[in-house]
Amino acid sequence: MKAKEANLLSFKIIVNHSGAILTELGGLPEDRLHEVFKDNELVLVRKIIREAKPKLEKMHDFLEKELAAFNATT
Repeated sequence: MKAKEANLLSFKIIVNHSGAILTELGGLPEDRLHEVFKDNELVLVRKIIREAKPKLEKMHDFLEKELAAFNATT
C-alpha cells in the first residue's frame, strides 16, 4: 500500500522527559523526493522545500543558540 502522506519538512520545539527544550528539523531528504513525487508535482515540492528549508534552518539555529545561552547562565 502506498503512503498517502509524506513529511516534506517539519520543525518541532520539544520538551523532553527531563524538562530540556530542544528543536528538531526534519523531513524527507531532497534526494529521495523523486521516489514519492513525479513530474510537475516533483518540481513544485522541490521549490517549496528549497524556499522553506533555509528559513526553518535559520529559526532552528537561532533557537538552539538562545537555548544554549540560557542553559549556560542557569
